[in-house]
Amino acid sequence: MTKRCVLYARVSSVDQHVETQLYDLRQFAAQRGFEVVAEYTDQGVSGARARRPGLDAMLVDARRRKFNVVLVAAFDRLARSTKHFLTVVDELDELGIEFVSHRENIDTTGAMGRMFLTVLGAISELERSMIVERIKAGMRRRKLEGYPLGRQPLDVDHPALVRDRLHGMSLTKVAKKYGVSRASVVRFVRLAKQRQAAEFAAMPIPGQEHAVVECG
Repeated sequence: MTKRCVLYARVSSVDQHVETQLYDLRQFAAQRGFEVVAEYTDQGVSGARARRPGLDAMLVDARRRKFNVVLVAAFDRLARSTKHFLTVVDELDELGIEFVSHRENIDTTGAMGRMFLTVLGAISELERSMIVERIKAGMRRRKLEGYPLGRQPLDVDHPALVRDRLHGMSLTKVAKKYGVSRASVVRFVRLAKQRQAAEFAAMPIPGQEHAVVECG
């Protein structure tokens, strides 16, 4: 009997594309002889978040017994923390649903698969914790050395930027010249126009500076 499977893909940035993962998973499912009945995706969502629209929808359908197998590109696509990862896999296991990771070539049908999932999940969480700790250590060092933390304000010649843009320089060229984003150029020009309009509105009307109201 052909097993019904679903694909789950996640990327943490909106600039990335889940289609890259889905393409490989479709081929993998075909090689295994699985029937793909649904695809669930989360784009621009961190794996550290336990609640995700795509993942939540997949789990709801899992509880309705709509499929037998879950395929992912790599187990860290499902979750970053060992606790959350094993919570999801345990629920799938209780529902009689297999979990298969393409990159690690691991499924949860046997004891060895479960053991590898636990070990690899712990390694992934440890690696992430080490990265966070290195970032914090770097921030502490900068603070001790007297360097400012966080994103520093750009030293931009706003009048010149606005002038170049209003004189016909393209949006892309202005952004490149002043080292800012195209959206920032649009915002700076809009704010300059608003200030100019406000200043114009506040100017007195010629001939009314010394107007006298006569009362009769």
